[in-house]
Amino acid sequence: MRGSLTRALTGALGLITAAVGQLAAAGPATADSVVVGGRPTQITDAPWVVALSSRDRFGGTRAGQFCGGVVVAPTKVLTAAHCLGREVLGGEPWEVRDFAVIAGRAALGGQGGQEVRISDTWINPDYDPTTNSGDLAVLTLVSALPESYAIGVARSGDAAYAPGTAADVYGWGDTTGNGSYASALRTAPVQVLPDTACERAYPGGFGVRYQRGTMLCAGDPQGGKDACQGDSGGPLVTQGRLVGLVSWGSGCGQAENPGVYTRVSEVLPAVF
Repeated sequence: MRGSLTRALTGALGLITAAVGQLAAAGPATADSVVVGGRPTQITDAPWVVALSSRDRFGGTRAGQFCGGVVVAPTKVLTAAHCLGREVLGGEPWEVRDFAVIAGRAALGGQGGQEVRISDTWINPDYDPTTNSGDLAVLTLVSALPESYAIGVARSGDAAYAPGTAADVYGWGDTTGNGSYASALRTAPVQVLPDTACERAYPGGFGVRYQRGTMLCAGDPQGGKDACQGDSGGPLVTQGRLVGLVSWGSGCGQAENPGVYTRVSEVLPAVF
């Protein structure tokens, strides 16, 4: 999801528009969307990464993938709150009969792994869809994934949040920012950037304002590596710990417009 300004909403609507267009043309709809400047990765190297799926909503070509998520406990998956909006799902999450996560599978059209249905959803009550502040939701699975799939979450003040820290973003989204999609999991190396980088890029005015309290700035200072449409809700990982969820930004892979991530340590419920 992540499209123009905000990638969150425009990306979501873009996936739906593409799906509707393909239905009209003939054949199943797709929810295509991979990280810009990235490389293929094996799911065994990142078992915590999952795809959110609804074939009823997005068709079967890419197994119904429309967002990413990250396993933080055997029955708990984090994703972006905007992935569960009515604009994306066409209704409430519980109304999507085949809503599931795909775990343990890098190639969406491949075999192996598990497809696990969602039994409950929690959307951060402080999430503001206008500003994208607090963009986090928790999915509860009907059955547990292996303990080894879960990744730890960096807590507030952890050195993993320090500017300049090397990070990796994962997803099945747009690889170029121009609608060039792939069907296998990819990762791109980025770094945590100072809050000031995103405050300069997103000062408000005619666009959305970066809020350092609930948001995290990351990207490549030279450009060319970033999350993009279809990656929303996917993990930003540093030093083996989760620090962010893909949330929004302007364009994809532009040095002057870094990616904005949900700052997980400040938004995740205390129970975790």
